[in-house]
Amino acid sequence: MNTSRPVEDVLEETTPLLHAAESEGNGDGVGAKTPTPLPKGQISILMLLGLAEPITALCIYPFINQLISELDITGGDERKVGYYAGMIESIFFAMEALFVFQWSRLSDHIGRKPVLLVGVAGLFVSMISFGLSKTFWGLVVSRSLVGMLNGNTGVMKSMMAEITDETNISHGFAMLPVAWSVGSTVGPLIGGQLARPHDRWPGVFAHPFWRKYAYFLPCAASAVFSAFTFVITAIFLKETVHKRARRDPSTTDDAATASTAHDDGPPPLRKVLTRRVVISIANYAVVALLDIAYMALLPLFLATPIPLGGLGLTPPTIGVILGTSGLLNGCFQGLLFARLMDRVGPKRLFQQGLLAFFPLYALFPAMSLYAKAHGVTPVIWALVLVQQMLFVVMDLAFGACSRVLVFWAPSRKLTRHTWEAGSIFIFITSSAANNRALGATNGVAQFIASVVRAVGPVASTSLFAVSLQRNWLGGYGVYPIMIALALVLFPVSMHLPRQLWPKEKETESRTD
Repeated sequence: MNTSRPVEDVLEETTPLLHAAESEGNGDGVGAKTPTPLPKGQISILMLLGLAEPITALCIYPFINQLISELDITGGDERKVGYYAGMIESIFFAMEALFVFQWSRLSDHIGRKPVLLVGVAGLFVSMISFGLSKTFWGLVVSRSLVGMLNGNTGVMKSMMAEITDETNISHGFAMLPVAWSVGSTVGPLIGGQLARPHDRWPGVFAHPFWRKYAYFLPCAASAVFSAFTFVITAIFLKETVHKRARRDPSTTDDAATASTAHDDGPPPLRKVLTRRVVISIANYAVVALLDIAYMALLPLFLATPIPLGGLGLTPPTIGVILGTSGLLNGCFQGLLFARLMDRVGPKRLFQQGLLAFFPLYALFPAMSLYAKAHGVTPVIWALVLVQQMLFVVMDLAFGACSRVLVFWAPSRKLTRHTWEAGSIFIFITSSAANNRALGATNGVAQFIASVVRAVGPVASTSLFAVSLQRNWLGGYGVYPIMIALALVLFPVSMHLPRQLWPKEKETESRTD
């Protein structure tokens, strides 16, 4: 028997993802071993992959409503734009919900890198197709294609877990939200500033092609970024799945020792879904639904003509507003979230973020009524800024809910430093039973998120259109409905704990 080989080198299908950090100290991170240096090159590539999705997903938001109007999909009735805009925005998440789990499971068998390459290639093909589409169904097929082919979100989380360990996983996962924040800023700016280039730069884009395909340029720009990401990933990204060492007779006893040592590691996903965790996930679903509904309503409201209840803004202006919102959100989360969490606690912070939905939705009719009376004046721009700041406050609920999820994880194998940088990604990763289940676990989580986000856009924008067509409350019926929905869903947050869940030893006798 080979006794010289350390058990850490033996990685089998039953090896837990995160080993007990408490074995290195007292469970609070005191005396823990020095953090392993992050593989910066590999994480940089994952960051590029993380940028590609929000850039391609959000670049269409500033111009999608104008595109639908110009394609004569609505028969000249601009009140119907909401129906079609919501369908196009929702179809991506609907198709992602159907396919993301299969992609994640496939990555467990063929490797992470091939799946990531297919995903980013799908982004490229979809955006080129979208920019060249001249019919509603062409737009639908293009957005469906990217949802079908793109399973990268769950796979990236799996790979992040595999290139980090318990000493640096919090630092690695902290990079993923940064990529989304940057992408959510850049994407709308690309979509708004590059739409209809023949109008903005007639000397450069004088060819009839640019008039016929007025929205191809922003789609092509985001597609080029996806192509660049594909090349970098293909050349430099290292596969992680095949690195798991195979067992041989000389390591059997060592593997058995490792298995015994980690029997109390993270449990399978079915054991993670306790009542406490289900409550947290329910709260996460609530805020995700209200958030995506707002994100679909905002560009529709901004683009709708003033007489119909909007502000009548152009795609470049809408792009700046959406991009500014992403920038403010990223800065605020990075600079103030941790301090606010320490001061008020996760439950109160989550509830305060949820309460922000009430004035967030109420500002829509207020701005519309003022614009009808006075036009788009500095008062309107001040109200737009207030609304975007409220959106930043609302987004605290995501971080707070994620923090609760981390603390409620049945397996407490993360150091305090990991908890303090905790997010739902780390919780999902730590809940996976073993390395081979990691992709499937992240796939389930992404599936649930995609289902919720598939419902929100089409529901909110369709309510917007129905309110205008049937003159519900003067065309503003959608907003009281959304406020009422937030009011009905708010009590779900009451089930969250006032204080963080006690340590595992203190709760063994109180399992659900």
